[in-house]
Amino acid sequence: MVKEFDTYWALILGGSSGLGLASARKLAAHGMNICIVHRNTRVELPAIEQALGDIKALGVQVLSFNIDLLNPEKRAEVLSQLQTAMGEKGRIRCLLHSIARGNLKALPALSAEDFTMSIQYMALSLYEWAAETLHRQLFAADARILSFTSDGSYKAMQHYAAVSAAKAALETITRSMALEFAPQGLRANCIRAGITDTASLQKIPGSSELLAYGKERNPFQRLTTPEDVANVVYLLCKDEAAWINGAIIPVDGGTHIH
Repeated sequence: MVKEFDTYWALILGGSSGLGLASARKLAAHGMNICIVHRNTRVELPAIEQALGDIKALGVQVLSFNIDLLNPEKRAEVLSQLQTAMGEKGRIRCLLHSIARGNLKALPALSAEDFTMSIQYMALSLYEWAAETLHRQLFAADARILSFTSDGSYKAMQHYAAVSAAKAALETITRSMALEFAPQGLRANCIRAGITDTASLQKIPGSSELLAYGKERNPFQRLTTPEDVANVVYLLCKDEAAWINGAIIPVDGGTHIH
């Protein structure tokens, strides 16, 4: 496989499982070095370390930080260590936001604090990391800021109000970054992934019915896989995707058309 990204890095927020981890594997297979920021328990760490070891075996550098990504001191520490690891020639080609930490309470039990927490983790954190990375001049000249949204950004779903608000905010922030970061060479886009059987989705009440419904609606009669989404992350990082900016891109096999 061609190592087309061998001088670049991907900074992946929430890359220890699901779409983020699949994207890390795909980018690493094409030569991109990987820095993953995640938040997991001790019980989960052995499996994560195994997955990161498999990525490193692809011949790339791998850094990982198990931290609260909302902590500004920890963010500064991660970016400082990443800057050292990259050296003078290394730059971040891809900042990928794959945070799934939203409150799934039903209304009216959902509090304002639940909304605030969900929006902070699933939307505002992308802007904070992007702004500081830009301030430190760590981005490549034509870097890509990518994130994962969902149909909940514009559809009402049971138990999903806080996450819906966060996804809508994520899309709005992405459009603003696409406009205002363009003079610095950055492109910002959201991937609206189809229904994917991940640990995050399984936490949604009624997830089994949602999975069955998603498969039934899909023109190919199957669910979206993490690898389907990772393939599009890879495509958006290529030189040929440089003119895609400010878009919400459906990656669902056509489920959205009916």
